Amino acid sequence: MTTPGVGGRATIDRLMPSVGAALGVPGLDNSLGLPDGPRYVVFLVDGMGLELLREHGDAAPFLSSLKNVEDVVCGVPSTTVTSLTSLGTGLRAGAHGMVGYTSRVPATGKRLNALKWDQPLDPTAWQPHPTVLQRLAEAGVSATSVNDAKFEGTGLTVCSQRGVPFHGVNSVYERLDVVVDVIESAPRSVTYAYESRLDHTGHSKGCTSEEWRTMLTTIDTELMELRDELPRDTTLVVTADHGMLDLPFEDRFDVDASPRLLDDVTLLAGEARFRHVYTRDGAAEEVAERWRATLGDRAVVRTHADIEEWFGPVSPDVRGRIGDVVVAALGDFGVFSSREFGIEMKMTGFHGSITEAELRIPVLVSA
Repeated sequence: MTTPGVGGRATIDRLMPSVGAALGVPGLDNSLGLPDGPRYVVFLVDGMGLELLREHGDAAPFLSSLKNVEDVVCGVPSTTVTSLTSLGTGLRAGAHGMVGYTSRVPATGKRLNALKWDQPLDPTAWQPHPTVLQRLAEAGVSATSVNDAKFEGTGLTVCSQRGVPFHGVNSVYERLDVVVDVIESAPRSVTYAYESRLDHTGHSKGCTSEEWRTMLTTIDTELMELRDELPRDTTLVVTADHGMLDLPFEDRFDVDASPRLLDDVTLLAGEARFRHVYTRDGAAEEVAERWRATLGDRAVVRTHADIEEWFGPVSPDVRGRIGDVVVAALGDFGVFSSREFGIEMKMTGFHGSITEAELRIPVLVSA
């Protein structure tokens, strides 16, 4: 059986270099074939996987009308912190080091939540590579980021968007005005913008809920209005950081009820659909075999010997952040821990793993 995964397809880290090449910046590869033009807006809708968008296309008539760059996936793990940093740096997780929603800090053994940035770490040391926006600005392009004001200066923002002006906004209407203003302010410009409400709705209500469809329609309308307000020479690209699927509440697998699986395990991280399992020295293979025997065909279990198809080439500085064993859930399965990650037990929609529903993302182009 073929293991699902990236499979040699283009990943989200190719998008911003393609935009830069389309803007005429030398040394960058337009591997996605984006149209040449003087202005670009890259708008990311968190959680809007391609399979979901196509399944609910009637709820998003504007987005469904746009041409899509096919066969693009977000990368592994299919989670926000990893994908946003891949988009921002033009690198895969094994290089930039944002390897999951939560991951181990090798120097301390503590668990970093990369959304909350709850460990005393300098984000520029944790993720030392320049962003593509920064490189475009150094090449003479007017590059900016427009995002919720509350995200200014956060660890994830510094890792994924640093080096260019950050415009914090407090409403959808303000975002529209600011994006249009900054795009119009220079003859050659690029702006990154972000939308989180669809992902939040999916986690809480489910991505098959009526609330999710209603939010998709709302965002579709807002993006159509943005397209109408942008200068005619601007290319709008709408993408996502991952897809999503709903998991049933009944019979969720709680690793804390299977204590033998935690033998020789020093820390759990990641999330329910993609779990990082850190082990005592020398125990990774034994732990992996134990997890394989228990989980069977409900998950793919790998050690460091077999992870580069998922993470890309892994830097020595990054290797210790990745679980000694990594567990990618399949079907409607997840590895829960009621003791360590109780909030996940209350969620409906999930992502993080290697299935097509989670990996495939749109790259919708309106030129």
